Amino acid sequence: MVVEDDEGIRVALEQALEEEGYIVLSAGNGQEALDKLAEVERLPDVILLDLMMPIMDGRTFLQARRRHPHWTSIPVVIVTADNRAEPEAKALGAAAVMAKPLSLDRLLETVARFC
Repeated sequence: MVVEDDEGIRVALEQALEEEGYIVLSAGNGQEALDKLAEVERLPDVILLDLMMPIMDGRTFLQARRRHPHWTSIPVVIVTADNRAEPEAKALGAAAVMAKPLSLDRLLETVARFC
């Protein structure tokens, strides 16, 4: 699952992952992601999560996710332009942190590690 408010980045991530054979869910903010998680039959293997988004940011999404025990097992990879976010992301329970702009090779390696 890709949770990213920047449509260009979100679409690029979706396309890159789909070209590698992944089925990709996407959301433009944390609330949309929570709604989609509640609707799907099969949960995603990993969530790529931006921290800075309107409506519901990544931090609030992670807090809401904790209230659903079956969602807490999904690894979350924080994708952020804030190069100082790694300590906070780890404290929030992120499995990994990736800095924007993303390296396609590193993105695919990271996703493969969780899928």
